[in-house]
Amino acid sequence: MNTHSSTLDSRQAREQVMEDLRALVADADLLVRATAGDVSEKAGQARERLAATLERAKASYIDLQEQSFRAARQALSKTDETIRTHPYESLGVGFGLGLLVGFLLRRK
Repeated sequence: MNTHSSTLDSRQAREQVMEDLRALVADADLLVRATAGDVSEKAGQARERLAATLERAKASYIDLQEQSFRAARQALSKTDETIRTHPYESLGVGFGLGLLVGFLLRRK
């Protein structure tokens, strides 16, 4: 049971990091565009560093997104394998869950 909880926490943490990266990329992109007219040397250097960091953040975001898709495909594959290995048990579980959901919906 603890493993499921840690997997859920890991998924939530990954989603939070992806959301933070998405916001960071958007904000940094706006900042680079807003300071494009500033011609001072320090502003130019800061823009270049920010642009490089922005590119790395975009790459990290894409990597995290791909990892999430791979994990989802792997989980789907494992579920498919389990259902194909144990078809009658899977039908029983599905039937039981359907009864439970039907019972809960009927009560309301």
